[in-house]
Amino acid sequence: MKHSTLALVIASVLSGAVLIGCDKNEDAAGADAAQQQMPPAVVNVQTVTLDTVPQVQTFSGRTAAYQTADVRPQVNGVIDEVLFREGGNVKKDQPLYRINTDNYATSITSGEAAVAQSQANYQTALANNANAKAELASRQASLAQAVNDFQRLQGLVEIDAISKQQYDQAQTEVRTAQASLESARAAVGQTQAGIESAKAGIQTAQAGLESSTLDLNRTIVRAPISGRTERSNVTAGTLVSASQASPLVTISRLDPIYVDISQSSSELLKLRQQISEGKAQPGMNSVELVLEDGSVYPVRGKLALSEAKVDASTGAVTLRAIFPNSNNILLPGMYVTARLTQSVITNAALVPQSAVSRTPKSETQVYIVDENNKIQVRPVTINGTYNGQWVVTDGLKAGDKVVIIGGSKVKPDQEVVAKPLESANPAPSAKGQGTPNAKTPQQAAKTVDKPAGNGTSAKKPTETTAN
Repeated sequence: MKHSTLALVIASVLSGAVLIGCDKNEDAAGADAAQQQMPPAVVNVQTVTLDTVPQVQTFSGRTAAYQTADVRPQVNGVIDEVLFREGGNVKKDQPLYRINTDNYATSITSGEAAVAQSQANYQTALANNANAKAELASRQASLAQAVNDFQRLQGLVEIDAISKQQYDQAQTEVRTAQASLESARAAVGQTQAGIESAKAGIQTAQAGLESSTLDLNRTIVRAPISGRTERSNVTAGTLVSASQASPLVTISRLDPIYVDISQSSSELLKLRQQISEGKAQPGMNSVELVLEDGSVYPVRGKLALSEAKVDASTGAVTLRAIFPNSNNILLPGMYVTARLTQSVITNAALVPQSAVSRTPKSETQVYIVDENNKIQVRPVTINGTYNGQWVVTDGLKAGDKVVIIGGSKVKPDQEVVAKPLESANPAPSAKGQGTPNAKTPQQAAKTVDKPAGNGTSAKKPTETTAN
């Protein structure tokens, strides 16, 4: 009896297992049949076009005054009055401070007296010179008379018509006249030297007077440049000196204004290598500025210079841009973000961010629909973004159909139905062609940076700042 019951239980279990196995096979067959009957998946694609895309680099920068002047006194004295409003704008040569003038007014009076005295000395020297010349003319006449008398007596002494004593006396008179003539000539030379000395005295006195006048004029301290003043470091009653180290006030010219940008030497070297290898072309010198509050400065600036050296402490090269600043929105020392198109990439494709995914090895790839309407995997090379789209420099060719929407529900070699992606704002061409709303590189303001992040899909790019 027990054996009969056990046999019935085993038979029942085996029959149930057979029934369950049959049900599973029937379900699998039904699923395969249903899958074969499902229509192909629909994906939205974008046809690839190759164009020239600008690389807009983003850098940290700091504003600097176009001109800065530290105002210091050029004479010693006590400040009598401050003549400007602190923090206000001043014009070049505008009076800023007035220094006490008492000492310098006295110096001018003394200088004028010294000039008058030197001029009187000059007139006296002229008179002495005239007298000496007159004396010289008289001595010349006396010598001529003595020579004539001596020559006349010379013939008479030979025939003993006169005595030897008379002849010797005439000869002595000639020698005396000659000596007197030489003395008169020396006197003329001395008076001429007196004239030159008097002239030098006049020049010295005039120089002293001019120096005193200049010092008097310098008691009014004027603005060397136009610009905005800072706080005054002195007040009325302060003693100042020409040799002091601290300035009275500092003036900064803010229109235009500089923006100093720091770019790493490695980035600059990479950029130049790309240009030399033909992978990119030189960009523009137009610079866009983003302020600390995130707003965009309304006027674009121009790149003014690039220093020809690398800072040893930071490994960076300083670029300087110049911006109009008529409203004084920018002040020296502000931190800003500068966007500069340093190069443009040729034969590049722009694809939406949703089209690019990453492999576990962090390799970027896209799905394309081939001529047989099947999904194919295409590895691509990304070189930053432009206007919110990835810049693909390698892996795609013109005419490729890149899957933009629906890539997550398909797999390689799967047959799909490809529909063109309808976009209200097509990707603008870097050349400004193709759509009425296309932007030119001069209008481009988006950041071009390297894609970052790991995972199966490419993340939205974040703005990278070069320090």
